[in-house]
Amino acid sequence: MHLPVIMSDSIYVSELFSSIQGEGMLAGHRQVFVRLTECNLECRYCDTEFKKSDIGRIESKPGSACFCDIPQPMPLHAIKDIIADWQTQLPGAHHSVSFTGGEPLLYADLLAIMFPEIRKIIPIHLETNGTMHLALAQLKQHVDFISMDMKLPSTAGCTDQLWDIHTLFLREAQGCEVSVKVVVGESTDMDEIDRVCDIIAMVDRDTPLFLQPLTLPDGSIGIKVPRLLCLQELASSRLPDVRVIPQMHKLLGAL
Repeated sequence: MHLPVIMSDSIYVSELFSSIQGEGMLAGHRQVFVRLTECNLECRYCDTEFKKSDIGRIESKPGSACFCDIPQPMPLHAIKDIIADWQTQLPGAHHSVSFTGGEPLLYADLLAIMFPEIRKIIPIHLETNGTMHLALAQLKQHVDFISMDMKLPSTAGCTDQLWDIHTLFLREAQGCEVSVKVVVGESTDMDEIDRVCDIIAMVDRDTPLFLQPLTLPDGSIGIKVPRLLCLQELASSRLPDVRVIPQMHKLLGAL
């Protein structure tokens, strides 16, 4: 059976690899990661190279950390074929495939084509900065899990203008299994956590909230435990499911 011609369309992939999810609701699960290029934000703490390039890195064997270069952009059917092959090689090893970035929703038109095909093989997890609700509407029916960031001015350096955009996004994400993640640092104040809780409580207060301690460039944690616990206490007084999880993949030394 031939793939639909439209699956010959191409997309810019920075990396494609197999590893342990280190953040949020699916932390601890092994996933296939498809990291796309480009982002609509410039967060202060971002440690990911997301600019377009003529070359992407693809793991030669899932979990090997050995990469080969592959020309970009990459055909949609090639991504699907790699995921299908890895599922055959390692049956049951991967919980889901995580599309991350950059900001994957910048490619919503292409993902809306590709996701239904990939979802026949494995569940789909979307990692997003939570700012593109109209793009999400194009493809959310093909998504199983959404990990949504809310960007705090204290850590991401983004403006207060994102609060209303995050609200629209969380509303649009309803119907999927969605969670919210915020990166918190020593300068994160109680008002920011209150704003996050206000948004979640207004849309669905049962949405899990993950407080992720800021990881500094040298690998150390950018918030002291007493301050972290104060933020957790406030959020837990407002919402029923609040968890603190550092970037576990970095602690493991994983990709």
